[in-house]
Amino acid sequence: MANFIARRLGLAVLVMLTISFLSFIMLKMSGDLAISMAGEGSGADYVEFLRKTYGWDKPLVVQYWNWLLNALSGDIGTSFYYGSPVTTLIAERMPATLALGAMAIVMALVVAIPLGMSAGRHQGKFVDRIALFIALLGVSTPIFWLSFVLILWLGLQWAILPISGGGSVRHLLMPAMALAFYSMPAIIRISRAGMIDVMRSDYIRTARAKGLRPRQIYLRHALRNTLVPVVAVASVQFGFLLGGSVVVENIFAVHGIGYLTWEAINQNDYPVVQAALLTVSAAYVVLTLLADVVNVMIDPRIRLN
Repeated sequence: MANFIARRLGLAVLVMLTISFLSFIMLKMSGDLAISMAGEGSGADYVEFLRKTYGWDKPLVVQYWNWLLNALSGDIGTSFYYGSPVTTLIAERMPATLALGAMAIVMALVVAIPLGMSAGRHQGKFVDRIALFIALLGVSTPIFWLSFVLILWLGLQWAILPISGGGSVRHLLMPAMALAFYSMPAIIRISRAGMIDVMRSDYIRTARAKGLRPRQIYLRHALRNTLVPVVAVASVQFGFLLGGSVVVENIFAVHGIGYLTWEAINQNDYPVVQAALLTVSAAYVVLTLLADVVNVMIDPRIRLN
């Protein structure tokens, strides 16, 4: 297990270095930061002064190397707009995004896993059709439209939940519902497909031949093997919720990483945008690593492969 985790950690570091380099280059190619920072009507001398001050007159590779050295020491830049260290801004906004993402993925798992597995057990029957319909609806429904519908029904017409802001669980319920509904289709489909494959396997036939009751077969033999792909998909979906919360956090005025990213894009606050991209990417990498470890614990054969 130690070797397995060490290999995965080495791969995670390589992935993060690649992402940091690509995001650095792409943001640099999006425009001249000195001109954006100087503002309209600024003289050429001031623009050139900014380039030299921030080292933007050097080759891109040199700029990236200097940035990487600072990042490894814990300094990933200072916000042009707020004037605060980016790490401070990310640390302040991260709890809201994590709370929202965690609530959404729990909602999605609680509904989607039982529904998907029931659909797999009863393929072609009523519960299977309901599950496929919900999965199709989740894929087809724009998340911003669903957010506005929730605000209209739960926030304005029935007035049972606050429509914006943060600070309590009630404020996060509606944005979490919108995100959860968007994540459910993938979990439903993978749970359903996994259950269908497991129920057709030889060891399930053997268990039936031994005279085990359907409940024993389902809980002792089918459920565990079905969870392996579900864990992988759930980790990816959780990372997606953290990165894809930009729209939802803005609609519901939740001041998390997504809201901060939207503000930074509007203000050309390059260090914050880059830090937000890296934070979300790091979340993906960590969640994938955790999913691999959990899957090995569930099914040790994966380690050998």
